[in-house]
Amino acid sequence: MARKRRLTGEAALRAAYSKHDHAPLLEAWGIELSDEMLRLALTHRSFAHENDNVPNNERLEFLGDAVLGLSVAEQLYTQFPQRSESDISKMRAGVVNMYALAGLARNLGLGEYILLGRGEMKTDGQDKDSILADTVEAILGAIYLEHGFAVAKATVLRLFKSMIDKAPTVGLTMDWKTTVQERLREHDLPMPEYEVTSSGPEHDKAFFATLKLDGKERTRGQGRTKKEAEHQAARAMVEELSKRA
Repeated sequence: MARKRRLTGEAALRAAYSKHDHAPLLEAWGIELSDEMLRLALTHRSFAHENDNVPNNERLEFLGDAVLGLSVAEQLYTQFPQRSESDISKMRAGVVNMYALAGLARNLGLGEYILLGRGEMKTDGQDKDSILADTVEAILGAIYLEHGFAVAKATVLRLFKSMIDKAPTVGLTMDWKTTVQERLREHDLPMPEYEVTSSGPEHDKAFFATLKLDGKERTRGQGRTKKEAEHQAARAMVEELSKRA
């Protein structure tokens, strides 16, 4: 019996995309997108690399990041007129970050729709914070291209409303490394030490930080940069200390 030939390139892309009914996803986003644009927004580079380098969503992600940043910045500027530039900058960081975007993606059920290569699928790529966050930005980029900035901004403000409203309490405590030092002093505990390692190719490194107290590992964090990984380890330590209160 002849072995079935594996689809590649555009044929593989169309076949993978057609496995899902995308109506529930679009309904969750509250928008309409053409199949062509949505398919591109959902195509991760790992899928593209395994299938004759079909177009992936990185360019859309670049656009979506800009749309998201400007939309949130303008809303914070308008909604909190008494806040200083440094305050609204921190507040924006509390809304526009990988973990906030990944949380939104999970609430929208986005992961199952992302087109991934076999390697990423084996390692649960559909639930990785970085992939989820990047895909959210790619979809925002797609909305901008098909509907313009006004619709893209309205989508951002609707989906991110609760995060924007909470920005004064969340965003202003985004300096987790400083916060954890303050909390450790309150508990008469030693100051933290961080150990950072990295993995992956130069263009796509992942950083892993371990927070230690008196040489003993307490929490871990992961990020796209050393600083982000350390902040996430510090954040986990703050959450652990909060449970003691």
